[in-house]
Amino acid sequence: MSTTVRTEGDSAPPYSVNASPGFAAWLHGTGAALAVTTYQIGKLFLIGAETPDTLSVSERSFERCLGVAPDGQGGMVLAGLNAIWRFGNVVPAGKALDGHDAVYVPRIAWFTGDVFAHDVALPPSGRPVFVNTMFSCLAAVDEASSFRAVWQPRFITQLAPQDRCHLNGLAVDDAGLPRYVTAVAETDTPGGWREKRVGNGVVLDVASGEAVCRGLSMPHSPRLHDGRLYVLNAGTGELGLVDTTAARFHPLCFLPGFARGLAFAGGHALVGLSLPRSNAAFSGLPLEERLAAEKLPPQCAVAVVNLATGQPEHVLRLGGIVRELYDIAVLPGVRKPMLVGTQAGSALNRLVLRGPDLAMAELAAG
Repeated sequence: MSTTVRTEGDSAPPYSVNASPGFAAWLHGTGAALAVTTYQIGKLFLIGAETPDTLSVSERSFERCLGVAPDGQGGMVLAGLNAIWRFGNVVPAGKALDGHDAVYVPRIAWFTGDVFAHDVALPPSGRPVFVNTMFSCLAAVDEASSFRAVWQPRFITQLAPQDRCHLNGLAVDDAGLPRYVTAVAETDTPGGWREKRVGNGVVLDVASGEAVCRGLSMPHSPRLHDGRLYVLNAGTGELGLVDTTAARFHPLCFLPGFARGLAFAGGHALVGLSLPRSNAAFSGLPLEERLAAEKLPPQCAVAVVNLATGQPEHVLRLGGIVRELYDIAVLPGVRKPMLVGTQAGSALNRLVLRGPDLAMAELAAG
């Protein structure tokens, strides 16, 4: 079955989007859409399947966007270059706006400065928490400062803007609270992780501070799903499970790319894959040897892996100028989303929505 791909966004596509046969039908069957980030070109993509053979792609520019997550209230949060953004869906359930069943509009931004924010989540407090990679801690947004530190690894002795261990991934529990994090190495010097990228990656339990798995190579995207802890061992191209009792990583499958970005839908894992880089921080990884040994070309794509079999079943390839992906989020109950950006001339200028009236007494109540 051929797939029609309809795109719209801030720029005419110097990028490409191609789906394997069956991907659109699978996504349509889940009743969900995907949010995918690529910080390499500063784009947030929303990908839906309005029919079993038609994909809709809406993209907007958000400089160096990394982590993205649903907010549990029909919207999402996004980590950008210098801000944490919160988007709301302005389309009521069962309605449509310009043919879209969801329109995501920027509603709040907390400006953090360039703290190299990676994974992001929204706890019950409504105050986003994010991995502050530059300062080697978990942090929360704040109205009076760039961030407020929430937690740091035991081996980090000082919160300084030095990216000491490349803390990057965050898994939250069913209550939306931080549970596990990933780091490239247990190092405590400026950029110290860069010399320990292979075999020194760690998964840490936030509550105890203890390592629940070591020996990984550039781990990313820890996620709790159905009570199990999944992690991407990016430096080896593996999706796997962490046995927190035995402190072991069990690979489920190998995928041809640097794996970052993990979400779940319909009994499947969605895994983001990026092309290997040639710079010092990302070269010389076991992934390169495995690709060469198996004579597989690397992919920039979203792979759909059946959790029951561990086998990839579908793939959505992003190409052209897109070489890297970072994160994936599932947006439930959406088939044809639209994203509103902040660039000059965007729909944000024309999308004016009046809320409920506010009594004068409510202003005085504080």
